[in-house]
Amino acid sequence: MFTAIFGSFESGIIYAIMAIGVYLSFRILDFPDLTVDGSFVTGAAVAATMIAAGVNPFIATVSALVAGFAAGCLTGIIHTFGKINNLLSGILMMIALYSINLRIMGKSNVPLLNTDTAFTKISDIFEKTGIDSFLNKILTSVGLGDSLPQTWGILIFMIIITFLIKFATDWFLRTEMGLAIRATGDNKRMIRSLSANTNLYVILGLGLSNGFVAFSGALIAQQGGFADVGMGIGMIVIGLASVIIGEALFGTKTIKRTTLAVIGGAIIYRIVVTLALRVEFLNPGDMKLITAIIVIIALMAPKLVDSSREKKAKSRRKTEIINNLQASGSGKEDNHAAVKSDL
Repeated sequence: MFTAIFGSFESGIIYAIMAIGVYLSFRILDFPDLTVDGSFVTGAAVAATMIAAGVNPFIATVSALVAGFAAGCLTGIIHTFGKINNLLSGILMMIALYSINLRIMGKSNVPLLNTDTAFTKISDIFEKTGIDSFLNKILTSVGLGDSLPQTWGILIFMIIITFLIKFATDWFLRTEMGLAIRATGDNKRMIRSLSANTNLYVILGLGLSNGFVAFSGALIAQQGGFADVGMGIGMIVIGLASVIIGEALFGTKTIKRTTLAVIGGAIIYRIVVTLALRVEFLNPGDMKLITAIIVIIALMAPKLVDSSREKKAKSRRKTEIINNLQASGSGKEDNHAAVKSDL
């Protein structure tokens, strides 16, 4: 059980970067961007192809981010200058990226099992420095020696990278340009009346969003040991599930809290899926169904909770009004009785 939870936490922290990208487009820009399903594979394809060709894996991973940024910008250009509906723009770019990704990889699948990736290099560092053995000794001392992970390097490395992206996103959204992007998502007409170039902000926002998504795809490919042309199917749903779960559980009072909630939502989503797949009558092929059910529950639960709170508040107000009326009525009767006794 510990190994399964550890693995889901590890993958969840990687998918959290993708969830932050979805948050930027879905919440900040109010743009339902389906490019995510294609740009996730673009990041994996670029990183895997470059790593297989002998390029430094860290350079390949950054190159994947740049490729995703370019894909997002193209979606923004199609929407803003082509005057095409935002949903349709994302669908068109997602379809185009399928062929582009095949061109990049040259085939439908690029294996990375026998190559050095960013994660293998990090794992080697943790093994040589003795960090893994130190942490495993601590777990063994508390009775978890039978389910130790192979390395702690990937998890620690990804926690650092994910939170660096989180802090960078928090900082950027508080800058002048970040505030303009947020204003564009809230009220495009208002920000346009201030002579702001909303087209530029939409393009930049979508570029950043898909850059993070592609970066996550590159890391997932290195973690799994392959890049596949079909690995991005349903990524937008997973990203939305992470955003919705995080917002429902942790709240959205500030940008800092919301981005932290998105990270938490991605981790919780992966853990829930892992635990669900351990049920006997479910198998890995049911993962998309599980995802859909989780999203439905995450969307319905807050509304059900709010409606129950409203009903309780209404019944409480009715009770108070009835009690006040009864109290005022009994007070009048007492007054009439006192007047009669005086007479």
